[in-house]
Amino acid sequence: MTVSFDPIGFKRTTRAQWEQAAEAWHRWGPAIEDWLGEATATMLRAADVGEGDRVLDVAAGAGGQTLAAARLVGPNGHVLATDISPALLAYAARVAAEAGVSTVETLEADGEDLSELAAGTFDAAISRVGLIYFPDQHAALRGIHRALRPGGRCSAVVYSTPDRNAFFSIPVGIIRRRADLPPPLPGQPGPFSLGGPGVAEQVFAEAGFYDITVTTVPSPVRMPTAAECVRFERESFGALHQMLSGLDEPGRAAAWQEITEELSRFEAPTGFTGPCEMLVVTGTR
Repeated sequence: MTVSFDPIGFKRTTRAQWEQAAEAWHRWGPAIEDWLGEATATMLRAADVGEGDRVLDVAAGAGGQTLAAARLVGPNGHVLATDISPALLAYAARVAAEAGVSTVETLEADGEDLSELAAGTFDAAISRVGLIYFPDQHAALRGIHRALRPGGRCSAVVYSTPDRNAFFSIPVGIIRRRADLPPPLPGQPGPFSLGGPGVAEQVFAEAGFYDITVTTVPSPVRMPTAAECVRFERESFGALHQMLSGLDEPGRAAAWQEITEELSRFEAPTGFTGPCEMLVVTGTR
């Protein structure tokens, strides 16, 4: 039997799961910023975000990198945070308001369809661990390309390869085996969909970007214990919940127990350090 990928169903499920996980993703915000802080700073530098800029944040989530961009653009700049999940965007708006930042605006939008944005109106575009989950990454990047002014830069944080991201690839592998899931289809979205050699560069080039660079950023996940890392993933990683949906509750519990046991190998007296490596991919419009 031929297995086909349903992009519409995937996005519908993804939206529903992020609506459910939004509170947890926001609650884990400090840990996420510790984990992704260096990659985020690298992305913002690569996108050349500065005073007075207009920045488009695609798949903004709960807004950690949105706020970082807003602080760089200052009171004369503007950051538009878009996401498919209104619950996530509500937290992004809340984070900005609590920080006293009034230059952040949110827009519920499918990152593959940014047609309602005026062409050539943004100086920079960013996306932190969002582009990897788009079924049509080419459409998303073409939309971003259209929204940028000539010379504007797009920068995205993505995972590299599974072997460099054991904190995530081990849970993915265990769940895939226990749920009897087939291997990802070519071009199917997922955490490592842009991590292979040359893959991200090709996707950016096909969307019309030039002067494309890829910067590797070691991004270890540091937690007190492996169990704490599993709790983080269990509460807030929508991709894992999507994969687990075919298992019953005892099956899901057994999967999480095995994941905890496997990730325990990365514990030391100083705590848990989960291997993770991000790529910051940047291109010019």
